Amino acid sequence: MEKVRIGIIGCGGIANGKHMPSLSKLPMVEMVAFCDLIEERARKAAADYGAEGAMVCTDYRELLARRDIDVVHVLTPNRQHSTITVDALEAGKHVMCEKPMAINSAEAKKMLDAAKRTGKKLTIGYQNRFRQECMYLKKLIEAGELGDIYFARAMAVRRRGVPTWGVFLDAENQGGGPLIDIGTHALDMTLWEMDNYEPQMVVGTTYRKLADNENAANPWGPWDPKKFTVEDSAFGFIRMKNGATISLDSSWALNTLRADDGKIMLCGDKAGADLLGTRPNVLRINGEKFSKLYVTEPDLSQGGVAFYDGRGGDRPSELEARMWIEHVMDDTKPLITKPEQAYVVTQILEAIYTSASSGKPVYFD
Repeated sequence: MEKVRIGIIGCGGIANGKHMPSLSKLPMVEMVAFCDLIEERARKAAADYGAEGAMVCTDYRELLARRDIDVVHVLTPNRQHSTITVDALEAGKHVMCEKPMAINSAEAKKMLDAAKRTGKKLTIGYQNRFRQECMYLKKLIEAGELGDIYFARAMAVRRRGVPTWGVFLDAENQGGGPLIDIGTHALDMTLWEMDNYEPQMVVGTTYRKLADNENAANPWGPWDPKKFTVEDSAFGFIRMKNGATISLDSSWALNTLRADDGKIMLCGDKAGADLLGTRPNVLRINGEKFSKLYVTEPDLSQGGVAFYDGRGGDRPSELEARMWIEHVMDDTKPLITKPEQAYVVTQILEAIYTSASSGKPVYFD
């Protein structure tokens, strides 16, 4: 396969901000079809990123009917993720679906089953795994530097950062608010670093305390309280089957001066690690040696990470795109974000929402 021919389904913010710019930098890729319910958006995407004569449509099934398309990127609101992904897999396409995998675990399971049934490749867009500091930390953990990781915090906390465009505030289309939007990234990073995907029990709470504030201070402008039908903050306590504990905090609006979005903290019996430094993209390792406590910050500024051909200087979204397309072209190339792992993330998020609604813990088999 010399060129991978890609169809884009959903030409909104995440397509323009992440996927299409990243794919456009790959010489082995052609974006040959663009679909969006708003035809003008699809036409603009085709003009900006498409191959000559690229297809434009408003019905994704027309795109899937093309036999010359190898890969589909599903970049729609959350509710459509499962249906479109399953249809694309059944149509013989490999699929990159933007996070979260689906609005609930039943819909995510349909995606998993379709991938296994068709033999087509499926991945989910968790680009935070591809941050230099996260990939370096992964290597440290694999080398046993932290030992047994028994406590972790996954943080996606914004003091004010409510997305006021698209359907982010719409429970029907999104399935939730900050928990399913940004909390999903922090949880995915944490589970991946720990390599622990066996939850035992979840307790969760969700709040809608600030959403009714009119003319609220917000970097993207005030929101409409009538359209704000999701939570503004959510919190989870997760016990894993091996006894490890994970605390998950997420918010779009929370009265706090400690806003940590896309941050994690891991505590092992040999050392700990976190992304909580005052400077961005800083990995801190802490522990004890020779009866003294220490903190170190690995120098990741030299460009590249040795375990991936020196290309760690790419932006996370670009590295994610490259590794995904390389995997499509060559099975020996790694698939970093496996759908089975994303499925567990969805299960835990759903359990937090269920626990918050029922007031009871949710237990896994």
